[in-house]
Amino acid sequence: MNAHPLPAADTAAAADTDTDTDTTVAPRARHLSLAGLRHRGWTPSMVAKLLGPPDLTVRNPHFRGAAPSRLYAVARVEAAETTDAFTALAGAASRRAACSRAASERRRRLVLTEIGGVQIHVPRLTPECLSRRALAHRNQRDAQRACRREDHHALPARIDAAEPGALRRWQVNYLRHALTDYDALLDGLHGATGRAEAERLLRRRVYEAIGAAYPQLAAECRRQLSERQRT
Repeated sequence: MNAHPLPAADTAAAADTDTDTDTTVAPRARHLSLAGLRHRGWTPSMVAKLLGPPDLTVRNPHFRGAAPSRLYAVARVEAAETTDAFTALAGAASRRAACSRAASERRRRLVLTEIGGVQIHVPRLTPECLSRRALAHRNQRDAQRACRREDHHALPARIDAAEPGALRRWQVNYLRHALTDYDALLDGLHGATGRAEAERLLRRRVYEAIGAAYPQLAAECRRQLSERQRT
């Protein structure tokens, strides 16, 4: 496996460069950090097996309380990259990464298929019962917000004083909360892109199910879904 070209300068090794180089030219780094090694295709296990202990340790330039940065001599890195052992280990690491990506993609497709086909059961409540539960849920969340934030003061709402739009919003929020068990369908999705896609699909399915069960809330469901898609 051919060695990767050196970066112009490894930031973690900026203090350890040739001093007799013309200052108008970026100095050649004499050491590489672990980040620099990753850029060249090294994994932590490859570093441990082929390089061993670092050639230099320096204070972490980004986090004062962090462990010292480990630096490895460029000459030793380049020499290791010419060996058969490096070629074999780098090839194995590349194959493992490809298998992991393929497994993640299979999981993503499986979860999307499951979310697309699952039957979402929305609680069927009388208008009076739904309003009472929605109001209790709204007031509970408002009280919790007041406990978390000193600048927020809980103000319990009443059904007889609520605007129709506010009541519909509370009802949809309550029903969404009642359906959070479906979030378990997202288990096992760790990649940001795949999980975000599945969350969007699940959110749309939940809003559609609420709107189908309570036609009077369909417009509020569409409004909330549109609002959340913009954020």
